[in-house]
Amino acid sequence: MSDLRITEAFLYMDYLCFRALCCKGPPPARPEYDLVCIGLTGSGKTSLLSKLCSESPENVVSTTGFSIKAVPFQNAILNVKELGGADNIRKYWSRYYQGSQGVIFVLDSASSEDDLEAARNELHSALQHPQLCTLPFLILANHQDKPAARSVQEIKKYFELEPLARGKRWILQPCSLDDMDALKDSFSQLINLLEEKDHEAIRM
Repeated sequence: MSDLRITEAFLYMDYLCFRALCCKGPPPARPEYDLVCIGLTGSGKTSLLSKLCSESPENVVSTTGFSIKAVPFQNAILNVKELGGADNIRKYWSRYYQGSQGVIFVLDSASSEDDLEAARNELHSALQHPQLCTLPFLILANHQDKPAARSVQEIKKYFELEPLARGKRWILQPCSLDDMDALKDSFSQLINLLEEKDHEAIRM
C-alpha cells in the first residue's frame, strides 16, 4: 500500500472518531420532579432522604422549618421539599404545597397510638387538600425494623386508605434505613406514577 493510501486511511479513521465523538451529543437530561415530603416529627423523613443522598448519618439534624434535597435516581431527579413535622409547624404545611408534582408521606409504624392517630389525621387532610388531591402519593411505613412496628395491612386498615384514596394514585410501602433496596424500589414506583402523569398531560 502506498504512503498516500496509508495517509488517507488514517485520515478517514480520524474522521470517524471525530464524528462519533462530536455527533453523539450529550446524554439526554433526566426529568426533574418537585415533591413535598410530610410526616410527624420522629417519622424519619430526614434520615431516609439523607440516606438516599448518601449523606453521613452523623450530619442528620431533624428539620424544624423546611429543607430541600435533590435526590438523584438513574431515570429522574427528585427535588424534595421536606417540611418539619412539629405541632406548631404542621398548620403551615399547606403554604408549601404549591408547585408540587407528587407527595411523600412518612409515618412511624412503631409509634404510639396518639402519634399514629395524629399521622392518620394529617394524611387524610393531605389526601383531600385541593393542591395535592390529584397528585401521586408515596406513603412510607417507616421503622419496620422495630419490634412494635405495625404491618402494612394493619396501617392500610387503620388509616382507611382503600376508601379514602379511591381513584387516587398512591403507593403504601414498608421501609427502614436497614433496607435501602426496598426504599429505592418505593421511589422507583413513585417515579413511574410521575412519568405516567407526564404522559397523560402530553396527550391532553
